[in-house]
Order: sequence, then C-alpha cells, then structure tokens
Amino acid sequence: MPQAPSVKGFFDEATSTITYIVSDPATKRAAIVDPVLDYDPASGVADSHSIDAILAEAARDGLTIDWALETHAHADHLSAAQIVKAATGAKIGIGEHIDKVQKLFKPVFDAQDIKADGGCFDRRFKDGERFKIGEIDCEVIYTPGHTPADISYKIGDAVFVGDTLFMPDYGTARADFPGGDAQALYRSIRRILELPPQTRLFMCHDYKAPGRDVYAWETTVGEERAKNVQIKDGVSEEAFVADRQKRDKELAAPRLLLPSIQVNIRAGKFPPPHADGGRFLTIPVKLKGAAARAG
Repeated sequence: MPQAPSVKGFFDEATSTITYIVSDPATKRAAIVDPVLDYDPASGVADSHSIDAILAEAARDGLTIDWALETHAHADHLSAAQIVKAATGAKIGIGEHIDKVQKLFKPVFDAQDIKADGGCFDRRFKDGERFKIGEIDCEVIYTPGHTPADISYKIGDAVFVGDTLFMPDYGTARADFPGGDAQALYRSIRRILELPPQTRLFMCHDYKAPGRDVYAWETTVGEERAKNVQIKDGVSEEAFVADRQKRDKELAAPRLLLPSIQVNIRAGKFPPPHADGGRFLTIPVKLKGAAARAG
C-alpha cells in the first residue's frame, strides 16, 4: 500500500496559487512545494509574509524542511524558494529541462548572469528519479506541455501536478507559452491518469470554475478520468489539442508574467544588484502601430 504523506495547502488569493507542506508523519521530514513570494507590481515591493507564515506553521508542527520543490518555472507568481532555503537549509529542486526554459528567456530579458545550464538550482530531477522525504518514497514524473520543463512529484500516494491539470470542473493548463505544446500536455496528463484511481492529486492553481463558490485543489485520478471537462476518459488527443489551442487563443497573459519568469529561471533570485545596490527587473517592450513608427 502506498505511503500517505501529510499534506497542508495554503491558498494565495493574489495569484490563485497553492503552496504545500508535504511531510512524513513518522520522521517529521518535509518539503515545501511551489512556494510563493509576495510581489506588488505597482510598487515593485517583494515581501515574504506569506511564506513566513507557512514556515512558522511548519515550525509549530515540528517539521524539518529538506526541500523546496518547484514543478516548473512559474509565469504567474514569483518563487519564494530562496526564502525557504535561507530559513531552513533546504535544497531547491526542479526538472532537469529547466535549461531549455532559461535558454528561451535569457535573451528576452538580456539576462547575462544566467548560464542557462540549470546550475542555479541545487537539484535538477530526471524523469523517473527517486528520492525520499523522511521514509516516504518520491518519484519524479516528467510532464511537459505547459512548458518544456514541467515535472510532477509523486510523493507516496499523492501527486503534485503543477500546472498540468486543474480541478475536474476547470480542465487543464494552457500550452501556449514559449516551448509549450498541447500534444505533449495531453500525453503528460494521460500518463498521470494511468496511476491508480485512488491516487490523490494536488493542483498548483484554482480559479473557481463557473458554478463553484469555493476554492478547491485536491482531487483523485479517478475523479479526473471520470469528470475532467477537457481530458476525461474518451477524449481523443486530436480533440483535446483542438480545444486547448482554441481556448489558449482567448487567454490574456498572466498579470505577473514578466517579473515571474525572470526571477523563477534564477531559482527565485532577483537579477544582480547594480553598483548602487538597487535591483531592477527588465520589462521588454514591443512597439506596434504608430509607436513603432515613432521609434
């Protein structure tokens, strides 16, 4: 019988993101999955009050945090992995293909400090790689499609799916970011849905599907296979890809896309400070129409 880790989810309403503490009840060893850094784009202020509260909760529970686990380089929130590492000594883990995402975005942000080899992360997990949280067995599942570097973490009987899947009444992640691929996303999700039906699945986001008044982020393989509005059993790859691509054309860019990507491909670090100590994010500008002609 698969081991059952303890899972606590913390919903960040500003970004609709769920950060998790996942722990082994026997040994009190733990990981924090997809930690969120508070960031106000209007003022440019980054703060740690949300992750501070999560770390305080872990301390009250007597947990030792061994890992800050990222499912991918998020485009909708800034990572607080560096805060977790500084506070606990935890290692920061992500999928081995993060270098592909770094190579895509390094020129976009003129990020000369990034070597684009994934080296700013402590551990770059390969598909099928195994590790432990306390006595609980963990396995990495490569789940590209949303980005070329997404992974999911199977921790005992629980899988943290990142942005591959959403709750059954909402569907799946978008696949239109650079390096995204709807066909790859379909195949990644079907791989997850081949797990036993009672396997617990934990989402990275929830946006409250129409008709649902509460946020939700835990479901099962069986529920997704039976009810997911985009990819339940019987939906062909061709039909999914057509529907996903149609939906993606209607989606706006995430509000924190530009600050998030350039911080997250640095494992949650901001760009290096200037000589005066100030730190600056890069905002690429595309000129169109009269703005382009005016230069």
